[in-house]
Amino acid sequence: MMKVIIDNFSNIFNITLIYATFRSAVPIIFAALCAAITQQADILNIATEGIMLIGGFAAVTVSYFTGSWFLGVLTAMLLGAVIAMIMAVGHIRYNADICGIGMGINLFAVAFTRFLLKAVYNTNGAFSDPSIKPIPRVNIPFIASIPVIGDIFNNWTVTEWFVLILIAFLQFLFYKTVWGLRLRAVGQFPEATKTAGINVTMMKYEAMLISGVVGGLAGAHLSLGYSVQFVDNMTNNRGFMGVAAMYFGGANPILTSIGCLLFGLADSIGNRLQAYGIPSQFVLMMPYIVTVVVLAISMAIKLSTNRRKESSLTTAAVAEEAGS
Repeated sequence: MMKVIIDNFSNIFNITLIYATFRSAVPIIFAALCAAITQQADILNIATEGIMLIGGFAAVTVSYFTGSWFLGVLTAMLLGAVIAMIMAVGHIRYNADICGIGMGINLFAVAFTRFLLKAVYNTNGAFSDPSIKPIPRVNIPFIASIPVIGDIFNNWTVTEWFVLILIAFLQFLFYKTVWGLRLRAVGQFPEATKTAGINVTMMKYEAMLISGVVGGLAGAHLSLGYSVQFVDNMTNNRGFMGVAAMYFGGANPILTSIGCLLFGLADSIGNRLQAYGIPSQFVLMMPYIVTVVVLAISMAIKLSTNRRKESSLTTAAVAEEAGS
């Protein structure tokens, strides 16, 4: 295998790998940002996978019947918001376990979209049709002829450009606005936040609502931007990878997105290796190996940080005791 990689190094690792990595990472970035929003409020949105799947089916269906990709994306976002609010009511109002609700939605989404695929389109496995209007690509003529730059940054879909805006917006929202400060306070110090007069329940509902909208957008991009079809269980665990990347980045939008690029790189390299006779089993397990590594690194960093905090507190307590 190593001989194959060395012999074809220039074909596998070239300038086009940069865009291929980003393209593969974008659905995971959307999923990770969906999880990061609720994590800031100390809610683990593990239903990202299911929200994406239902959003992806809705986007394809609306685009197919109306001829409008925009309506398809909008419908996916609205459905994502509805699902998120169902989760929010169950968890916040009725104190149901968020992981239990999330896994229930994930299982429901797989079965329900499979049923709809058969009921609406009378097909199994996948649905593709020329009538499905994809998310348009943005062609920038003045950079198309520029070497390297043109290969990397030209002909992106609208949602690929939008994900960059969303990362920057959420980074600003979380760390530079009053709303973001309150959201993080709700997640870290809920009792103190209540004492300060902030409506903790409403903040959590708002976080869940925004998260659902982003999750629906993730599904719409996957079915109308990344591909132009709906495939049974097409999320292929991207929602769970997004949650892993969120943990890696500590729910920070920029750091979380960097973690997603690792998954995109593994996926892109795997697809290229498959063309040179590398066993498909090895290629398919690469993203999951990266998932385990990312989670291990993030947990190690978290443990190290906690130990440093404990050490600092112990040192301060000893110093205070000695002074008294």
